[in-house]
Amino acid sequence: MDADTAARTCTDVIDAVSGAVVTDRAFLETVLSGALARGHVLLEDVPGTGKTLTARSLANALGLEFTRVQFTPDLLPSDITGSHVYDARAESFEFNPGPVFANVVLADEINRAPPKTQAALLEAMEEGQVSVDGETHQLPEPFFVIATQNPVEQEGTFRLPEAQRDRFAVKAGVGYPDRAGERELVDRRADRQTTTPEVSQVVPDDALAALQQVPETVTVSDGVRDYVVDVGRATREDDRVEVGVSPRGTQRLFEVARARAVVQGREYVTPEDVKQVAEPVLVHRLVLTGQATVEDADPADVVRDVLDSVQVPAVS
Repeated sequence: MDADTAARTCTDVIDAVSGAVVTDRAFLETVLSGALARGHVLLEDVPGTGKTLTARSLANALGLEFTRVQFTPDLLPSDITGSHVYDARAESFEFNPGPVFANVVLADEINRAPPKTQAALLEAMEEGQVSVDGETHQLPEPFFVIATQNPVEQEGTFRLPEAQRDRFAVKAGVGYPDRAGERELVDRRADRQTTTPEVSQVVPDDALAALQQVPETVTVSDGVRDYVVDVGRATREDDRVEVGVSPRGTQRLFEVARARAVVQGREYVTPEDVKQVAEPVLVHRLVLTGQATVEDADPADVVRDVLDSVQVPAVS
């Protein structure tokens, strides 16, 4: 698949999802860029803004198998990965796959499950496999996780550990629609008989696998590569930051910037691509100092200040 075909495919997918989710197009481009970069997506926003609908609609538009796991305080790791079940007829144990065995897995309200259950996703997210009772089972390809969490109602929740947050390529928020968008939601609801809109498949079955190959062919100049590295390293030098972006985070910035270039229909990455994806890629990877936390510092402000301070390369 070439860059032009990939861009048209991405446009078709985003148009289809936009038919169900009223949100900023840039948000949908960020989510799709995360998928193209073979990463996972963390959606954080208040209830009722369309996080679950976004995940389901994206999977439907891409023609991928979709499962949803509602995370609760009593959810066990085996509820996600699956377990061995005794077959009385065969007189043996057989593996019963859990909901993680799908192309797109929605981990709904992931911060409501205890850390042990959250950790059950780590191997799946990083290695594309799960280990149960000493046996390793490969997950289907393509595979990516879309996790949601609410920034409100924190009682009874478990904050995602830094190691798990680092597994997500991007973190984004749907946000409230503007007045026209909210009116459009009401009009859409009035014109259909069901409460939840449905999105149909708009691309071939293997579209995502083909799309994920395209960023590998995108050209990134030496100047832009230096810019990516300098942005990542600059986060570690900010006085408000205790732990800056890891080398993995710098690589993710590089990968998602290439994916955004594909979504935009280009065969090369510009500094603007890096700037546009820097906040969703880096903000959740920063650990602020105690003093900065007390002063209500925002990691997003740190990323913006870093982008202002790092010299932008000239690209011909």
